[in-house]
Amino acid sequence: MQRLGRPERHFDAIHIGGTNGKGSVAVLVYEALLAAGIRAALYTSPHLVDVRERMVVDGRAITPEAFAAWTAQLQHDVEHSGASFFEATTAIAFADFAARGAEVAVIEVGLGGRLDSTNVVTPVVSAVTNVGQDHAEYLGESLEGIAREKAGIAKADTPFVVGEADAALAAVLRRTAEEAGARVVMLPADATYAGPLALRGAHQRRNAALAEAVLAALPEGLCVPPRAVRRGFAAARLPGRFDCRGKWIFDVAHNTEGTATLLDALAQMGPPRPVHALVGILRDKEWPQMLRQVAARVDRLWATVPPSAPPERAWDLAAVRRAAPAAIVEADFEQALADVQRGAATVVVTGSFHTVGDAVARLPGFAPLR
Repeated sequence: MQRLGRPERHFDAIHIGGTNGKGSVAVLVYEALLAAGIRAALYTSPHLVDVRERMVVDGRAITPEAFAAWTAQLQHDVEHSGASFFEATTAIAFADFAARGAEVAVIEVGLGGRLDSTNVVTPVVSAVTNVGQDHAEYLGESLEGIAREKAGIAKADTPFVVGEADAALAAVLRRTAEEAGARVVMLPADATYAGPLALRGAHQRRNAALAEAVLAALPEGLCVPPRAVRRGFAAARLPGRFDCRGKWIFDVAHNTEGTATLLDALAQMGPPRPVHALVGILRDKEWPQMLRQVAARVDRLWATVPPSAPPERAWDLAAVRRAAPAAIVEADFEQALADVQRGAATVVVTGSFHTVGDAVARLPGFAPLR
């Protein structure tokens, strides 16, 4: 940031963390800002197909030319410092947002919070959706410890909105934020949004209630009237999150909580049967439990390995065969994608971002950027 002239100081930031739902909350807040006539930016991760999906200003992703130019400018610093891919893309996003004149940027935390690359911003509002078990290799096994890491985005004299419904974990988030001097806003455990909402699933009503609370906590100079909230929430869409397109349902349920939420939404929807599922999960997730969760609720299940998954993180299909004998194990992703469609009234594609992204990229007209 210093090398780029501190671009993160050229716009107001809204910082959204949490285990699940943070991308949904971020896009809801962003769309409401746009509906209020504010030039807003959105930084999310990971992407499904194209890295440029992560960096959007006023409805437009960063251009290939701009992404290439910022990469070239930063190449020496990235290589010299050993910066990670996420550190580099965060720097590019913030530089792009400043260059394109964003007034407000809605920024999704990548991992954790306290030590996340995005935590270089000093936000006008920050929030945590919830706390679940994920990224244990970085954040530890204790939910209380994970909560403290996620509350590390709280800043002094700044609203910090807590969306966690579990009283014990919400108390950890509150205490950690108050220690940092933040002004804590607690979302009631039963809060849901009752207005029109494009995002599907009962869980999105909770996410929308949190997004509404974030918008209400903005400083006076950033007024988002109720009509803009309604219009923005009715327009908000997030590819890959219970994303229904014809007979296809795409959902990046990449942990046990996310899988349970997907299956609850599927039960509420009652899609046409038979329901087939294409599943690919990374080996460092709790995949046996996730696989059993999905297998119990669909008519047939194909387990595969998405081509974009890093080989060292791809799950072991021999272990999958042992854990789920009823699953159809197909190592060839293209073949699995073709097979899962046959005879299906509904096809669910879930697991990692790699699985959903690789499927979307191979289906005509489905890619987020074209």
